Amino acid sequence: MAKPIRVLMTGGGAPGAPGIIRCLKADSDVILFVGDANPTAFGRFLNDKFVVLPKATEGVFTDFVLNYCIENDIQVVFPLVTLELFRFAEVKDVFEAKGIKIIVSERGSLEIANNKSRLYEHLKQKGILTPAFEVVKRGDFDGLLSAFKNLNYPNQPIVVKPSVSNGSRGVRIVNDSIDKLNLLFNFKPNSLYISFVELSEILRGADFPELLVSEYLPDEEYTVDTIVENGKPKIILPRWRKKTNGGISVEGQFIENQEIIEYCRQIINSLNLDGPIGIQVKKGLDGRFKILEINPRIQGTSVAAMGLGINLPLSIVHQIVGKPTIFPEIKWGLSFSRFYDEVYY
Repeated sequence: MAKPIRVLMTGGGAPGAPGIIRCLKADSDVILFVGDANPTAFGRFLNDKFVVLPKATEGVFTDFVLNYCIENDIQVVFPLVTLELFRFAEVKDVFEAKGIKIIVSERGSLEIANNKSRLYEHLKQKGILTPAFEVVKRGDFDGLLSAFKNLNYPNQPIVVKPSVSNGSRGVRIVNDSIDKLNLLFNFKPNSLYISFVELSEILRGADFPELLVSEYLPDEEYTVDTIVENGKPKIILPRWRKKTNGGISVEGQFIENQEIIEYCRQIINSLNLDGPIGIQVKKGLDGRFKILEINPRIQGTSVAAMGLGINLPLSIVHQIVGKPTIFPEIKWGLSFSRFYDEVYY
């Protein structure tokens, strides 16, 4: 009888955690432990075994996790939190010396993938398509003005985002021609759109972070779930983001778009990543799909692939412990819709 795989999944309060917990518990050979810094994270009430973890920003974080894994004979750490990835990458060898695998890429690759400006510069150097872009140094307001001019603003809307950020924090579409009356009465409140004057008032004289300024990609957006082993993709699943709520896909469809699949293959092959990697692409005015960003971790909506008979979180655990996975033939065209649920305590 095979020895059970004991897994610690961190980020038990992440939006995608409930689905990932369900996926990991689908294998009776997996004994799942869930952790989060929030003692009432909903993951606590979806799994028998739960631990309150220090925050990733605390110096004791990795030591605490290591000791907990040793005490509970845990073989695999499965982080869901972006801030934890760098901490884990730094101590990957220390964990492995104790027989504990961490599902995380090497730090050098993470530093490229998690920094939008470094990522775009890397891809451009490799001859891989990116949106038109310029990188503006920290606090360089004149450089920001120059970037807008070079990217043909105001004739085209421009996207401004910090080189390093979590979620969509700091992202703005600068578009002076937006119909603000329509935005006010026909859309839910959000701060995605901003005028150039408003942006200038905020940033002029401010010590703002390094910014990526790029062309606006107006058409359909895809999130691509991949599993990468030793820098090579094992599976690439594009899903059209038909509807989003707070930046999270709530309706989508798996579509066999070979342009996107081959584009993502080029991107992955250019980076030394490993494990679950998410890539977001969007179609530009020229009709070509171009990268928005990479998430070098499991994505919450990746659990939608269960509808295809593909358990991505479990496949990743099997991969890291050397257990082979055979993926079924993909039934392209499958659509899905997501909903909210509750736990009580």
